[in-house]
Amino acid sequence: MTPSLKLHHVALSGHAHRARLMLSLLGLPHQLVEVDLRQGEHKRPEFLKLNPFGQVPVLEDGDTVIADSNAILVYLARSYDATDRWLPRDAAGQAAVQAWLSVAAGQIAFGPAAARLVTVFGAPLNAAELIARAHQLLGVMEGVLSRRQFLASDHATLADVAGYSYISAAPEGNVDLTPYPNVRAWLARIEALPGFVPFQKTAVGLAA
Repeated sequence: MTPSLKLHHVALSGHAHRARLMLSLLGLPHQLVEVDLRQGEHKRPEFLKLNPFGQVPVLEDGDTVIADSNAILVYLARSYDATDRWLPRDAAGQAAVQAWLSVAAGQIAFGPAAARLVTVFGAPLNAAELIARAHQLLGVMEGVLSRRQFLASDHATLADVAGYSYISAAPEGNVDLTPYPNVRAWLARIEALPGFVPFQKTAVGLAA
């Protein structure tokens, strides 16, 4: 029987990986559909019906279609996590998680994620500026993680799932994680979670 959950993804996309990671952490059977960006599959009419922006990931759950990686995380947590562990229902808990979802869409996307675009995909961006942004972010995360084991709580939440992929791959964008022991310990704690699936590695940058 084909699972009702279908994730359209690209293995080298950290946005797609965070959605895949959430599916796996929740133990949800799902079908992975690789989108061939080189062949322009994300710009074809059938894909644009799923996401008019032509971006991965996209989650199909029966007749429900969710685009945007952070929206997918929220949808999965609300639909399939009866414990409310991953997205708390109290206002303060939700706000703490949402703040880090915004960081994932902001400082992470325009720091370590963008620096990796330069080395992995040859993006014509200012690498030095992006690396500097990444280190500014990592300095903040290092301080937060000196006070607790996870970003928004004393246990893993959507905040950590949203942040993991591109932080773990930061060395691929020439962002050195050596000065950040608390960040590295946080990555290891996420990797030890039941159901963890790794982000595909690329031998570029400091990871070459």
